Amino acid sequence: MKRISFALLFALVALTSITAQDIHFSQFYLSPLNLNPAMTGVMNCSQRLTFNHRNQWAPILRSNSYRTYSFSYDQRIPVGRNDYFGVGGTLWRDVAGQVDFAQTKMNLSGSYSKQMSGSRSKSSYLVVGANIGVQQTGLDYANAKWGTQHGGNGDWNGGLPSKEDNFDKDNIIFADMAAGLLWFTNFSDASNFYIGAAYDHLNRANVSFSSTKKDPLYSRFTVHAGGEFELSDRLGLVPNVIWMTQGKAMQINPGLSLKFVLSKYRNEHQSLQFGAWTRIARKLNEGMHMDAIILTSRFEYNQYTLGFSYDATSSPLRKAAPTTGSYEFALMYNICGRERRNVYCPRF
Repeated sequence: MKRISFALLFALVALTSITAQDIHFSQFYLSPLNLNPAMTGVMNCSQRLTFNHRNQWAPILRSNSYRTYSFSYDQRIPVGRNDYFGVGGTLWRDVAGQVDFAQTKMNLSGSYSKQMSGSRSKSSYLVVGANIGVQQTGLDYANAKWGTQHGGNGDWNGGLPSKEDNFDKDNIIFADMAAGLLWFTNFSDASNFYIGAAYDHLNRANVSFSSTKKDPLYSRFTVHAGGEFELSDRLGLVPNVIWMTQGKAMQINPGLSLKFVLSKYRNEHQSLQFGAWTRIARKLNEGMHMDAIILTSRFEYNQYTLGFSYDATSSPLRKAAPTTGSYEFALMYNICGRERRNVYCPRF
């Protein structure tokens, strides 16, 4: 009964706050174009393909879990001796809850990287970027269960009045824009630091499912930082942190990975990382709380990167199921062409 009650609660929350949900990844550093448009084309090869998948709360919601898929492509274009343009595109889809609340979005992004100091192997860059996209959002009212249809003991009665009359649209399409900045410094080919900021939903599009009501999408502000610090030829520290705020919601994820270099030759690189993060979020009307502990792993083999993470829920929601949590999978492939320059940026 407790599990059913939590499932009903999730369905209601998803529907009543339906326009406020942005996608997010615990492995944000392995989804660069979703993180910040200024990261478009910022790579040490000429092209990059990235795939991300997240499945959230499957032990509780089962087939109604929150599922997110993202695919992106970007490339780096040299300008002069040390500067670069970046161009790319992203397609993502998110399906959430019992009402199949689905979002599909396509973005085109661009950036310009300007070398501010240093040489090719030890330098600092300032990157500016922006993107523009179109998003389609829809849901299925036939599967909705409204709060007014539930009795005090949690029983549902479909014959009771619903709030469906307040909504006359089940599909909306709108344009969206974002901008970002990034600064990074390379101390060597294995030590670096970066910090960035992004401002999403600049135009605050109307995302209401009612023709008589306006519901502007809250802008989201993101600050992220990280780096890699070499301890020895075979060992390194990889810290990362992200802070996001959108409307009344706020979240911060700090964490650290330990990197083991397995092979390091001129044309070969193999490494393995293990790390832990924590997700701290603002709980509505109750201040900040720790929502989850995130366990991560990452394997790099030459141009391939494979990442896996699991969010272990630490909030009271964990009482709903013994394995409450979320998992993520990330795959990145870098294509290195003929253009050869020394280290340009951190290894994201």
